[in-house]
Amino acid sequence: MADWKRLARNLALANGGIDRRESDIIRAEIVAGGRIDRSEAEFLIDLRKSAKHADASFHRLVLDVVKQAVLSDGSISPDETKWLRAFLFADGTLDALETDLLRELQESAVATCPEFDELVHRHVSI
Repeated sequence: MADWKRLARNLALANGGIDRRESDIIRAEIVAGGRIDRSEAEFLIDLRKSAKHADASFHRLVLDVVKQAVLSDGSISPDETKWLRAFLFADGTLDALETDLLRELQESAVATCPEFDELVHRHVSI
């Protein structure tokens, strides 16, 4: 049986990037499963890294999926903070959408760890 992630990646990147239509299809499939976990977020992060260009809707999708994966149990742990930090700073900078993600995570979490609190304190103006 074919690896569905590899197939999806090859199809999405056939023209070098991810357009709005492809982003909508990917969103529908990811959301259709109900619960979103870290492996789906990592798949989308890898897809975003591999694309020469991607529609803004795809960037938003990646951030939405990361948010759902991190908040799957309502709290943000040190391990999740470490993973989140690696994702956010993979390119060496924190853009406005990523700053908004940190703010949204802080507002939505029922509990956070000191590591996450420090990350937010350092990079988000509240």
